[in-house]
Amino acid sequence: MTRGLTSAALAFVLLTLPARADDESFFTHLHAEKAMANVTVSPGRAGPVEIEIQIEDANEAPLAADAVSVTLTNAENGVAAVTVNAKRVDHDRWMARMWAPKVGRWSLALGITISATDTVNVESPILLR
Repeated sequence: MTRGLTSAALAFVLLTLPARADDESFFTHLHAEKAMANVTVSPGRAGPVEIEIQIEDANEAPLAADAVSVTLTNAENGVAAVTVNAKRVDHDRWMARMWAPKVGRWSLALGITISATDTVNVESPILLR
């Protein structure tokens, strides 16, 4: 515990600190019959973004995929699709770094390669401010 602050006072201080704009992120859950993904785009605004992906099976257990690709598209603003291969961070976690040059609604698609003969494709809209 911090000297001079009770636990209640410390909790109040921690809960009332303003969130930094840099810390805002966009979360979405994508699912298909064989695989699901929890995806966090940080920060949730236009510019360079880091996309963290946690892959799960249909029972929400960690799923070790062979590969994951990430595609961002913003057809409304004339931005063509860009695809990158995510890098494995852990057994079921992947990370991709991309550039989203414009504010607005984007399409985020994942290509999840479960095995050499089994790929799952999922897509979801995301909003970048």
